[in-house]
Amino acid sequence: MWESHIRGFRNYLRLEKSLSGNSLDAYLHDVVKLTQFLEDQEITKAPAEISSHELRHFLRWIAEMGLSSSTQARILSGVRAFYKYQLMEDLIHEDPTELLEGPKLGRKLPDTLDYSEIEKLLNAIDRSTPEGERNRAMLEVLYGCGLRVSELINLQISNIFPEEHFVRVVGKGDKERLIPIGTSALKHIMIYLQLVRVHIQPQADSVDTLFLNNRGRGLSRVMVFTIIKNLAKQIGLKKSISPHTFRHSFATHLVEGGADLRAVQQMLGHESITTTEIYTHLDREFLKNVVNRYHPRSGK
Repeated sequence: MWESHIRGFRNYLRLEKSLSGNSLDAYLHDVVKLTQFLEDQEITKAPAEISSHELRHFLRWIAEMGLSSSTQARILSGVRAFYKYQLMEDLIHEDPTELLEGPKLGRKLPDTLDYSEIEKLLNAIDRSTPEGERNRAMLEVLYGCGLRVSELINLQISNIFPEEHFVRVVGKGDKERLIPIGTSALKHIMIYLQLVRVHIQPQADSVDTLFLNNRGRGLSRVMVFTIIKNLAKQIGLKKSISPHTFRHSFATHLVEGGADLRAVQQMLGHESITTTEIYTHLDREFLKNVVNRYHPRSGK
């Protein structure tokens, strides 16, 4: 009895909300999780018959599964969106999620690298190989533009504007943004294009993709993670890092240098300034450490 409602929700997300495939799947997965709970509890009710009482039991059920607070909050967000859609379509008259409270979320500050660690990682790349030249260009772009890994692997040659020092990036929800690109990242892109990429025969669906593997296809997310993990191991870095660490470092170093938060928000492609504000917390930690380290009376 839920299938037609989920199909309608899917069409609403795709056509009216214009969500990307990954976001759409995440929302649907959250609603499917609710149907799994109902089956587990042998509750045979249509969406319109579900009450806040049953939804509170559902929240307890997912908490008992050992899911993190952030995952629980995301699932609740997906279920809320489903019932908001039901309300809009006049399929229900009251929203049972309205008074539900989600799990308390602590705001976790992301791991970052300092500039010397970035340099060590970049310098550890063996540039005598074609893959090394590609990897150097990739990490320069990750750190120099603050891209998400999905944005990096989908970066198009036609979206690089070397004369203007900008790259065009397609982010979440297929939203485009222009990001300034520094001299170092541009230099390594050009070296890669002229010395490596020119010798690779791209597959038909990867003709405009910037970063390719040796079979002429775009890289996978896993491949980028692996490259970074191996480099970290090579230099003996104790921090657990990923492509996202370069994005956090990009934003942190800009804020520490005095960059306007709105400008950082635009470059990161954050929809809300509150998402970007986490970097002001990092900045305060940085300032506190400076005082503790350099003020003559800080240790007294």
